[in-house]
Amino acid sequence: MRTDGKRQNADRVILTGYLLGFLALALTVALRHPLADTPPQYANPPDEHARYLVPQFICRYGRIPTGMEEEIRIPGYGFSYGLYNVFPYIVQGYVMRFVRLFTDSELGLLYAARLVNVTFGVLMAAVVYLLGRRLFSDRRFRWLFCFGVMYLPQSIFIHTYVNTDSCCMLATAMMLYGIVCLYQDGISWKNSLWMSGGIILCALSYYNAYGYILSCILLFAAYFFRREKGGLRCRWKPMLRWGCLISAIVLLGIGWWFIRSYIVLDGDFLGLATREKMRDLFGVGKEDLKTYQSMGLSVWYMLRERNTLEGAFYSFVAAYGSMSIYAGPWLYRLYKLFFGAGALGCLSYLCQRKGRARMSGRRLFFHANMIFCILMPFVLMVYYAYTMDYQHQGRYLLPGLIPLMYYAVRGIEELSLLRIGKFSLPNWGANLGIVFCYLIIIAGTLDMILLRAVPVYMETGMVLT
Repeated sequence: MRTDGKRQNADRVILTGYLLGFLALALTVALRHPLADTPPQYANPPDEHARYLVPQFICRYGRIPTGMEEEIRIPGYGFSYGLYNVFPYIVQGYVMRFVRLFTDSELGLLYAARLVNVTFGVLMAAVVYLLGRRLFSDRRFRWLFCFGVMYLPQSIFIHTYVNTDSCCMLATAMMLYGIVCLYQDGISWKNSLWMSGGIILCALSYYNAYGYILSCILLFAAYFFRREKGGLRCRWKPMLRWGCLISAIVLLGIGWWFIRSYIVLDGDFLGLATREKMRDLFGVGKEDLKTYQSMGLSVWYMLRERNTLEGAFYSFVAAYGSMSIYAGPWLYRLYKLFFGAGALGCLSYLCQRKGRARMSGRRLFFHANMIFCILMPFVLMVYYAYTMDYQHQGRYLLPGLIPLMYYAVRGIEELSLLRIGKFSLPNWGANLGIVFCYLIIIAGTLDMILLRAVPVYMETGMVLT
């Protein structure tokens, strides 16, 4: 009992440090990086100056733009971010209106908008902690998973400027937590609300993560199937009852936005067709835009010529500013080692007879969906790079971070338990390896933010002094 009490107290201390540490680092970045283009460093976050036009409009007029207003169009491109799902911008815009009751400072309003995403990040950190408790019984790996997800340098970065990605990341954590609770505890109101809330936030924030919604639906339905003599049997009544409940909540949460888009955009409820029309009408130099597709080159040629995989990995781990501030080479090498060790551990688990025996049809289906959630953002990034404009930005891959980090940490846990003949890793050796993993994550993040990003931000101006 005393040991359990000590562990609980230690976990409370670690949880406090985990949340406050994330908040401190996110605030440090949010209050330092500039809004406007800042050559030659280009330390401004990607596209924030264009995204910020939408919450500025909402703050100024107290209404949601149609997306076609001239004052929110992106110069050169001709369209606006108001055509996309704008729920995070709505929250930011009305928070800015509240702040404007006390100050007219443009810098204060910008910080208010950014702090909405910092809040999304803190909420995500709390949900990831709840998810880690469900996924890992060993406290060492539970916390490694939590810190790995939230303290990846790029994960902190995405929660520090005006975008919709931050809300999307919170949504993925909520959906995964709801699904894991469903499979561990059974269907309930609580699990249904977690899944519904995650689907709503995802649907209203970021198209690139819609694969999570599909996986959530498939895994929800799969829960009601049971293998019995003669094949599979489905419990139709509870599936339909709870499915209709979740669907009703989701439709209430997102229906207003898509109905509104259908009305104001002449039937284009996703806004994608309107975007192309505006690009044709108001875009500058569109006829000069060359893509790998228009030049008749293959996807494989693009991947080889531009080193897409390496660039995507680097900017997935740490690339601040407009992909202009990078960490030291050692950090990327250590993260390759980290993910490589995780992959090796997962492979060793699959090669063991015990691991194969535990892989039931339901577990295989669950893991297939998680692999899909990891690969889907990468496929979309390659598609956009090939057909629109070449950008191998690792932030596009972040929706797959939680399942990716789960497999990395689970693989490392398997390596710590691996036995080869009579040899097994001693406990002190396993602990030393775990400490090394923590050092990669925490020391790498502190180095990236405090020693590499902040000094550049301080040279650009327009930061808190």
